[in-house]
Amino acid sequence: MQWVARLQAALDEDRLRLYAQPIVPLHGDGGAPHVEILVRLEEDGELIQPGAFLPAAERCGLTPRIDQWVVRNTLAWLSDRLRQHGRLEGLFAINLSGASLSDERFRQDPQALLQTMQLPPGTVCFEITETAAMVSLSTVAHFIGEVKRLGCLFALDDFGSGLSSFAYLKNLPVDFLKIDGSFVKDIESDPIDLAMVQAINAIGHVMGLRTVAE
Repeated sequence: MQWVARLQAALDEDRLRLYAQPIVPLHGDGGAPHVEILVRLEEDGELIQPGAFLPAAERCGLTPRIDQWVVRNTLAWLSDRLRQHGRLEGLFAINLSGASLSDERFRQDPQALLQTMQLPPGTVCFEITETAAMVSLSTVAHFIGEVKRLGCLFALDDFGSGLSSFAYLKNLPVDFLKIDGSFVKDIESDPIDLAMVQAINAIGHVMGLRTVAE
């Protein structure tokens, strides 16, 4: 309950901070940068990692407000860069929670912003977790279709951590498949994890998707 007040105050006082984590190719030059946008909370000059506050935000129903802040500020930053430099290179991935995807008002907000800002196609990638997609498959698939028409890409995050993964994958028009880190971290020593990563990677490539190992 303490986190509720702290998070609401942080949102009201604009004390969330954006960071960019690079996504890099295993071989060769990756060309334009590909980054994942991550959020931090600033309190008394210190940065708090998302693992400390996002679980509380999820339990208290605050993730749509946090997601909305991240989406609006990321898109505003990209729009400013486009105005300043006349061009915009790279792919910028933004995470969306299951609660946000279930909120019709939230789903309308990114679409309105994207239509207004008119960023170059292929600039923004929204990441949704496999478990969030399974909660309301038809709603998520419709949202993906609507936003892809505005030039965005989609990634299915934490793939392999849920149930019936491959069956759901056939019904979601995503561009990237992010293999859950619990499988990736031990592939040098665990032959089962290695086989699972190889299987997910192979199926992703057959479907024309790009795979990311977390």
